[in-house]
Amino acid sequence: MGIKELSKIQSQRYARHLVLKNFGLEGQLKLLNSKVLIVGAGGLGSPIALYLAAAGVGTIGIADGDEVDLSNLQRQIIHSTEELGMPKVLSAKKRIKALNPDVNVVTYDFFLDKGNILDIVKEYDFVIDGTDNFESKFLINDACVLANKPFSHGGILRFNGQTMTIIPHKSACYACVFDSPPPKDSVPSCKITGVLGSIAGMLGTIQATEAIKYLIGYGELLTDKLLIFDAVSMDFDKVSFQRNPDCKVCGKNGIKELRDY
Repeated sequence: MGIKELSKIQSQRYARHLVLKNFGLEGQLKLLNSKVLIVGAGGLGSPIALYLAAAGVGTIGIADGDEVDLSNLQRQIIHSTEELGMPKVLSAKKRIKALNPDVNVVTYDFFLDKGNILDIVKEYDFVIDGTDNFESKFLINDACVLANKPFSHGGILRFNGQTMTIIPHKSACYACVFDSPPPKDSVPSCKITGVLGSIAGMLGTIQATEAIKYLIGYGELLTDKLLIFDAVSMDFDKVSFQRNPDCKVCGKNGIKELRDY
């Protein structure tokens, strides 16, 4: 049935949304009845989860098999020093529930893979990629295309970030743009080259905003566009793409099952 009206406390909590043009009560009820899956509770997943929770997304799923490490805290703001050694999904749930008890938090204390991702993705309205490796990004794209689930791609490195929103079978998918993962170890990781912590916040909040826009049905999404920014110069660019009819994932002869990475 879903939530059809707000309690007095919810009306106070979401007051700035309720007076917002093109959002209002209808938009807030849509959020409260929505389910978003965040893959990765790290640098990107942290601001994404916090802003979606604060906005009142009814169910937030968080998938991550890691534990909180001291080196995470420079950018993974959902965790704190007292949670060191705790599974990231449980640390994230603790912070989300403290921020907004309205939110139902579903935790997956393991990494998503070919064997489990489809069963999980199909339960959600929108998926957000907060992972830090190409294999996971391509797996998420494959699963969302097969399950017909919209999702937000995001990636950060050094002082740079990029994101795009994919509506399967309507817009270009991740594989339309990047085709296939680069050779192993050909692209350095954040662990090797570093990343400015605040970059994760910049990109994560954009991804959270894309999810909210999709869920309430308002605004222009980053579909068929890759948003790229360089924080050193503070330049933002959009690169436009078209869906590839011959894409090996979403094209006319696209995948019928998940691939191995």
